[in-house]
Amino acid sequence: MREEPHSTNAQQRLEPAAADAVRAYAAKTREEANRLAAVLEDVAANGLPAVEECTPGKISATHASRSAPQRPDGPQTRPYRIH
Repeated sequence: MREEPHSTNAQQRLEPAAADAVRAYAAKTREEANRLAAVLEDVAANGLPAVEECTPGKISATHASRSAPQRPDGPQTRPYRIH
């Protein structure tokens, strides 16, 4: 019996459910990276708050109040969170 040679660059297709899970993970990771980038840009533009103000909740609230996009129906209600 002769074995077929294995190609080292062959790709395997994912099952549809697995592909959906990978896409969902990529979207979540992209969202978190964008959130972090926004916080870092805010720090670069405005500096860090005082040491006593540097708790994750306060930094998030400060950042959200500075950078929340204004909607026609009012400000964004969900603050940015740092993980």
